[in-house]
Amino acid sequence: MRAPIGIIGGSGLYKMEGLALDRGFEVKTPFGDPSGPVHLGSLAGAPVAFLARHGEGHRFTPSEVNYRANLWALKSCGVERLICVSAVGSLQARHLPGELRLVSQFIDKTKHRQDTFFGEGLVAHVSFAEPTCAHLTETLLASGRALQLPIEGGALYVCMEGPAFSTRAESRLHQSWGADLIGMTQVTEARLAREAELCYACIALVTDYDAWREEEAGVDATSVLEVMHANVDKAQALLRKVVPQLAGTPRPCACGEALKAALFTAPEAVTAEARQRLDLLVAKYGYGMVR
Repeated sequence: MRAPIGIIGGSGLYKMEGLALDRGFEVKTPFGDPSGPVHLGSLAGAPVAFLARHGEGHRFTPSEVNYRANLWALKSCGVERLICVSAVGSLQARHLPGELRLVSQFIDKTKHRQDTFFGEGLVAHVSFAEPTCAHLTETLLASGRALQLPIEGGALYVCMEGPAFSTRAESRLHQSWGADLIGMTQVTEARLAREAELCYACIALVTDYDAWREEEAGVDATSVLEVMHANVDKAQALLRKVVPQLAGTPRPCACGEALKAALFTAPEAVTAEARQRLDLLVAKYGYGMVR
């Protein structure tokens, strides 16, 4: 079974309600083991692939997640469009816990992660100026509004390493940058999705106010969990509406050609090991830059 639409579930979304004909597959990748099995099934009649980012039961910290294996596994199952769900903190008073936000931009503060498929025999530099797919994000926004969900687009997301939450000083600094949200996972997935030529969108579930509000204690895991469950229900309602709209429709964007002008290594210099490892991503270009 091939699934053109993929969903990565974050904190609180470890399985996809309403996923019919669900079959879990252990996928082997050149980058190690994914967080768990890829679940292939249909959602509202449309084929989808679902993967729990932190593993079933939430076993992996944001830095322990094998993002490369996760993205490679989904790509190998035929995924072309990827919707990721993530719990986030709000850095601005207007983004209320319990609301949904769609991300347009990132600031990357991670430092301990493998966040590229390339290197070790083949170099590529993808364009990342617009890190999310505008068409996919706009489709999610329109569907969320049709459902009358508390949703907005255009969010700027700071991605920190974690797993500890922010200090107050860090939270105020990020707020002063004009950032809207803070989380620990999404920019890594977005970079790899671009290299894998996937359309990518992030549904951010606001759970807390991070640590910038003087009048209240900083965020803790208990407070996040209290808000998360209601947010997950909203995210699942949005996914059930949008997935059938996307199924079987062509991609009207350039995401599927992100590597076309990104490959720098001369074809004759690409190592045999790199060819074997990256065949899924690069074979269609003959391992050389299209000029």
